[in-house]
Amino acid sequence: MLVVITGASQGIGYSVAEAFAAAGHTLLICSKTPARLTAASQALASKYPAATIHSRQADLSKQEDCTAFGQWCLSFGTPAILINNAGFFMPGDIADEKQGILETQIAANLYSAYHTTRSLLPAMIQEGAGHIFNICSIASLQAYPQGGAYSISKFALDGFSKNLRVELKDKGIKVTGVYPGATYTNSWAGSGVAPSRIMEANDIAKMIFAAAHLSPQAVVEDIVMRPQLGDL
Repeated sequence: MLVVITGASQGIGYSVAEAFAAAGHTLLICSKTPARLTAASQALASKYPAATIHSRQADLSKQEDCTAFGQWCLSFGTPAILINNAGFFMPGDIADEKQGILETQIAANLYSAYHTTRSLLPAMIQEGAGHIFNICSIASLQAYPQGGAYSISKFALDGFSKNLRVELKDKGIKVTGVYPGATYTNSWAGSGVAPSRIMEANDIAKMIFAAAHLSPQAVVEDIVMRPQLGDL
């Protein structure tokens, strides 16, 4: 099975890649940071020799990189699964965050998924099968202090996911929105928050992997996950 994962060099993206690599699938992964991407690819190939790992550097906040990455993916065949995970968090309040933050967050968190998906959709529609996962956030569902432009971009990603679901349900392509709460990744290192207080990236990966292996006539539309003790 051909699995495309964006932003796969660390965090949730890497954990998702591990889940599919462990099952022996062919992975097409990207990251905007070459050194991290190389390290991730080598680690996956070494740990899961039954899997095939291909990687390409891409900054998916740029439309041209999305298109090039999509064309590169299609050179290996039509993806069975696309996981739109690329993006990042910039805290701030709307009233005083720096000029340009909204544009930066929209490009990284929304346009990356929009343009990458559009580059792959014609082939997937022709195939009449596939599954698209959009890694949204609890911030897609509820506003919170210091959410600012990030939350706006994630609300937009939720809208993108819901529109895709409506458009593709009669074309054999599943769409799942994934809404994780606080999840321990490198960005939490040094924050003072104990890893035991929030979720593990592997928790998200397990749910995505399970949702990807249902019968063709079933789809999990939304995966909402929070730490056991609730949001921070």
